[in-house]
Amino acid sequence: MISGFLQGMKYAFSGFSLITKKGIRPFVLIPLVINIAVFSVAIWLASSQFEALMNYLTGWLPSWMPDFIKTGLEWLLWPLFAILILIAVYYTFTIIANLIAAPFNSILAERVEQQLKGQPITEQKGFKALLKTLGKTMGSEVSKVLYMLKWVPLLLLISVIPVVNVISPFAWGIYGAWMLSLQYTDFAMGNHQLFIKEELPLLRKNRSMALGFGGVLTVLMMIPIVNFFVMPVGVAGGTRYWVESLSKQKSTNY
Repeated sequence: MISGFLQGMKYAFSGFSLITKKGIRPFVLIPLVINIAVFSVAIWLASSQFEALMNYLTGWLPSWMPDFIKTGLEWLLWPLFAILILIAVYYTFTIIANLIAAPFNSILAERVEQQLKGQPITEQKGFKALLKTLGKTMGSEVSKVLYMLKWVPLLLLISVIPVVNVISPFAWGIYGAWMLSLQYTDFAMGNHQLFIKEELPLLRKNRSMALGFGGVLTVLMMIPIVNFFVMPVGVAGGTRYWVESLSKQKSTNY
């Protein structure tokens, strides 16, 4: 379990070196620009609304509780709620960024896979190829969003129930790691005509590896400046994850 988790972390970090390789860099530019634009809005929103959101969450503490206990709990819960807000805001904007950049991420995953397999990097084939990719990737993105939304009501319920909401940052963290793992391995798997119903069983075969991969991306997503690079890094690292691990698991199923 620990070895799988560490291997997943390694795949995530490997994305940094992959996106700097010759032949890959041109395909990183558009996803990077999109991510910078979307996350700039997310950072502004999180900073401007942070105090109001914190007051809302701490407002759920019972009114009958003595002030000194309430003050102590607020100090204790403050870092947990701060993490919850960051995860919720940044993850929401990650979905938006990936919806916009999906066709370009699919192309980036294809080029990274060619690099990893020692194949020549093919040239772009213009708007027709991009439009063909658009239909496939947008359909995949909608399926992922629907899967992600399925778990949100439960997480929101956990977040607003007094006492129980202490665990909500951890629940959101695990949720974010799993969803980012699905999000960024999907582009490489989608290029091989796999869809969410085939992708989920592959990730579940080694959950610890998937959580290690997604966990690193979740943490990186909350670091200013670094979070601008999460999308292309995640796509590149997810492609290596597919080539070296998930594709081999797939072959054992047939």
